[in-house]
Amino acid sequence: MAIDKQEYIRKPEWLKTKINTNESYRGLKKLMRGQRLNTVCEEARCPNIHECWSERKTATFMILGDTCTRGCRFCAVKTGLPNELDWGEPERVANSVEIMGLKHVVVTAVARDDLNDGGAAVFAETVRAIRRKNPGCTIEILPSDMKGDYESLHTLMSSEPEIFNHNIETVERLTPKVRAKATYRRSLQLLQRVKEIAPNTPTKSSIMVGLGETKEEIIQAMDDLRAHNVDIMTIGQYLQPTKKHLNVVRYYHPDEFAELKEIALTKGFSHCESGPLVRSSYHADEQVSQAAAQRRITYMKGVEEQEQKEVDFNF
Repeated sequence: MAIDKQEYIRKPEWLKTKINTNESYRGLKKLMRGQRLNTVCEEARCPNIHECWSERKTATFMILGDTCTRGCRFCAVKTGLPNELDWGEPERVANSVEIMGLKHVVVTAVARDDLNDGGAAVFAETVRAIRRKNPGCTIEILPSDMKGDYESLHTLMSSEPEIFNHNIETVERLTPKVRAKATYRRSLQLLQRVKEIAPNTPTKSSIMVGLGETKEEIIQAMDDLRAHNVDIMTIGQYLQPTKKHLNVVRYYHPDEFAELKEIALTKGFSHCESGPLVRSSYHADEQVSQAAAQRRITYMKGVEEQEQKEVDFNF
């Protein structure tokens, strides 16, 4: 059962998180500052930062600076005129991944509409730098839509990430209200283009709930993602970062998230994370393992089918 914000001033119990500033967390925070790096974990005020950083499960590096050229009404990342490109950033990210001993890393970025390629070249170099220093590390990328420039997408995909992630963020009807300069259909087309460029690369997308969408609209978003061959979906509760951002219309109960996960899996997603505190990078390390396992299953199925065709032909 959903809880209306008007009925309850405080957040429900299931949205409360434990703060764990242990030595691992403090060390990671010090490392980020020492390397002059930004993380979406901090900038977007992720509720899971203490869990992920304390256990060093997954870190999400935010490259291309800390200032976004867009002003989405759900996002806490600051907006304004960005700084010059920092070509030393890729190596600093790679060094940090090595020091942390990460097995999986997520690389995202602020939107850089001031750049012709949306920052794709720096993005791709960051992936390559991580791989050079950390050959066993898997990499997920989470870029903006790069204004729909598919040449930039080719530049980005030339770095061969293990997972491509791009979030539609909300249902189609609410997109103009929630996102700045982005469109629902362009995001879907971007995800589809990735499959055309790299058919075996798993794609992933995320939506927030609690912004005024209906259950039918959420299901339609699932269908739209599957129609564009998206493999992985995450669903989380929208939380208002400041009073200047969009209000929460309602809070979803964990049981509702469990139901949405079941619906998503019946739609054909290979993996779905769904919960009040789920964010796009939550349990990303587990998702890449499952995606790899699914690719192996698909490959072996194809081999078996081909072998059976050859047997039938010989008969």
